[in-house]
Amino acid sequence: MGIELVRGLPVSIDQVIERLDEITDSAIREGSRLGYFAALYNRVTRAIREGIRMGAFDDNPRMERLDVVFANRYIEAYDCLRRGVAPSASWQIAFDAATQPDLSVLRHLLLGMNAHINLDLGIACAATAPVDRIDGLRADFNRINDVLASLLPTVQAQLGEISPSLGAFSDIAHSIDRLDERLGNFSMERARDGAWRFGRRLAFLRSLVAQELAITARDAAVAAVGRGLQDHNVAGAIISGRDRGEIAAHIRILAKTEGDVSPA
Repeated sequence: MGIELVRGLPVSIDQVIERLDEITDSAIREGSRLGYFAALYNRVTRAIREGIRMGAFDDNPRMERLDVVFANRYIEAYDCLRRGVAPSASWQIAFDAATQPDLSVLRHLLLGMNAHINLDLGIACAATAPVDRIDGLRADFNRINDVLASLLPTVQAQLGEISPSLGAFSDIAHSIDRLDERLGNFSMERARDGAWRFGRRLAFLRSLVAQELAITARDAAVAAVGRGLQDHNVAGAIISGRDRGEIAAHIRILAKTEGDVSPA
């Protein structure tokens, strides 16, 4: 579980999107809740690719490298699951939850974001810009927030389609952050800040053993947050919502882009 790019995984952002398309399509065919996060993540990746093409970052080739290393953390975990090999503890919790019909779509998305942001993002940053190069990455790291913010209105509307109770909130991100303690201490802003701090600390660890120990400890802490996100007693009115049947339709809603027709 080191921070090196694993061979056989995507090496470009276009290849990442191809793999995310495959995962999403497979989940639609199988009626698997694993497709919820894959569909949303695909949208984020496409938005980052557009930003790179438009020259939105200080170092656009570096941003593509970061995106690929980051995405491969998820893709490798997914591939491990399909091969019957245990992924990180954080991803194991998120993947295991896919069998639970009593968790809402939003809870499934939060579990994926917890593993990917709280664990994987810092590792990807350290792999992309090790040692004293890490601080030069900070400005572009922060610019990703602008990309995410631009997607929130669409994601909010889509979650409203899936569960009308979620559509009642004018700002999903604010609602999540406002309830961070009741959501197992998950907060988007805190998660990204924590990911940066973890990545910076990891970048300065020159020993692979020290890196592995730090990643293992981080994984255990992030897994604990994931367990908290599955607690049926926390913030039920905010993050609950129907997720019984219609899984493929829900995935299609999360996957569609502007101009797409809503699925029947």
